[in-house]
Amino acid sequence: MACGFRRSIACQLSRVLDLPPENLIKSISAVPISRKEEVADFQLCVDSLLENNSDHSRPDIQVQATRLAEKLKCDTVVSEISTGRGTVNFKINRELLTKTVLQQVINDGSKYGLKSELFSGLPQKKIVVEFSSPNVAKKFHVGHLRSTIIGNFIANLKEALGHQVTRINYLGDWGMQFGLLGTGFQLFGYEEKLQSNPLQHLFEVYVQVNKEAADDKNIGKSAHEFFQRLELGDTQALALWQKFRDLSIEEYVRIYKRLGVHFDEYSGESFYREKSQEVLKLLDSKGLLQKTVKGTAIVDLSGNGDPSSICTVMRSDGTSLYATRDLAAAIDRMDKYNFDTMIYVTDKGQKKHFQQVFQMLQIMGYDWAERCQHVPFGVVQGMKTRRGNVTFLEDVLNEIRSRMLQNMASIKTTKELENPQQTAERVGLAALIIQDFRGLLLSDYQFSWDRVFQSRGDTGVFLQYTHARLHSLEETFGCGYLNDFNTACLQDPQSVSILQHLLRFDEVLCRSSQDLQPRHIVSYLLTLSHLAAMAHKTLLIKDSPPEVAGARLHLFRAVRSVLANGMKLLGITPVCRM
Repeated sequence: MACGFRRSIACQLSRVLDLPPENLIKSISAVPISRKEEVADFQLCVDSLLENNSDHSRPDIQVQATRLAEKLKCDTVVSEISTGRGTVNFKINRELLTKTVLQQVINDGSKYGLKSELFSGLPQKKIVVEFSSPNVAKKFHVGHLRSTIIGNFIANLKEALGHQVTRINYLGDWGMQFGLLGTGFQLFGYEEKLQSNPLQHLFEVYVQVNKEAADDKNIGKSAHEFFQRLELGDTQALALWQKFRDLSIEEYVRIYKRLGVHFDEYSGESFYREKSQEVLKLLDSKGLLQKTVKGTAIVDLSGNGDPSSICTVMRSDGTSLYATRDLAAAIDRMDKYNFDTMIYVTDKGQKKHFQQVFQMLQIMGYDWAERCQHVPFGVVQGMKTRRGNVTFLEDVLNEIRSRMLQNMASIKTTKELENPQQTAERVGLAALIIQDFRGLLLSDYQFSWDRVFQSRGDTGVFLQYTHARLHSLEETFGCGYLNDFNTACLQDPQSVSILQHLLRFDEVLCRSSQDLQPRHIVSYLLTLSHLAAMAHKTLLIKDSPPEVAGARLHLFRAVRSVLANGMKLLGITPVCRM
């Protein structure tokens, strides 16, 4: 979009360069505020037009830029053309820039930036995103928080771009740990404790049975037998397992609600215990399955016995493994959803696992394996609560809410709130998400309670505060002013900087959609908030002439709208008071 300005420039360039406008649009970019040397709004990187030339035959880039600029003319859209280092720069007619940007933000609402020419012709795809995936019968660990918020962001962004997205929570609800848990519950479990606090009680049982199993080999044997009964479909064992699963999902749904996250499907490894046997038969029929001396079944992905390329797909007793179930799940999802892309959001420790799963799908003859993608992320360190070493997500959420409530109570400007608990939770979550999303997803980072709650600087609290402040402006002055506005009242440098920044939103969304990194959007929103905070001090509405006040209010309203759009994509619910 950039409000159609990019297309207008591309049309003029296409006449001079004899290239279709579509080929030029992506070479024209909005100039970032922070790096502005001139007052240009867009620039064309001449280098990008010469990419097909080899280095030897390439003419001097600067000469090319100057020659091209000389052939172009200013018109009703472009008021000034200049050159930079290997670039041709375009300044948009200031009144047109003001009127068009503000109208487009208000008219497009939540779709602003998404109707851009950068996304035109984008095929609508069926996309499956698998994320969160906690282990049933275990309390929601903070280790699953990153997968949850990253997966939610990716699903939000893909949905906003018009794709058909299916959100899957693939629960760890099968495997040897359920043998231990089943045995443990028969030995140490209490039905009433299970009903009153299911995950806490199952966690205690699991810790106790593991401790006992270390000293008593019979417990390990019983656990093995219990899991075999599950695999063979024993009704009593399955009924107990089903109870654990149902109670766990109830607890998870409650926590997801607090996080503002939803799923279209709760599946799990258990769904594929039978289908994993079909996978083993298929691997065998293709001559890919090899039996080891120990009786396990493996697939050698190197073809020459390289130990690092060997994937175990069956235990010696015939029971399935994580990899086998993932293969079965992928095949089943293709049958069910006929996806164009399937994205797995897990920590980087599972990188090799997914490489092997995708490779096995390929050699089994499934060409669509190349549509599968793993989005890995780093580890969060130091997310401990006041209670000590607890790393359960609910404790972290409660701590964030209580600290945020304390912070809000100590600030004099805090408004009377209808639901302070809910506001504290939303502001706290914004703080958590922004701290997480500021860097590369693949990087590990050190969690800091102090940094999370800073109200100034690059934090989620600052974003929420800016949004609430701008909302308050609209509430106070909105009724009388939000009709038409005079563009001449917004030609000061601060207003123009904000308009130029609003112009770039589509490029930022495009970048995040390509590499699935939320940091581009985070950085953009923080800059927008800083620009708004500075403007709020100098572009006063109170006591200004009605025409000036009305124009400024339009500008602040546009900022708040784009701020809210970006926050929602990141999984943050904007607050209107705090």
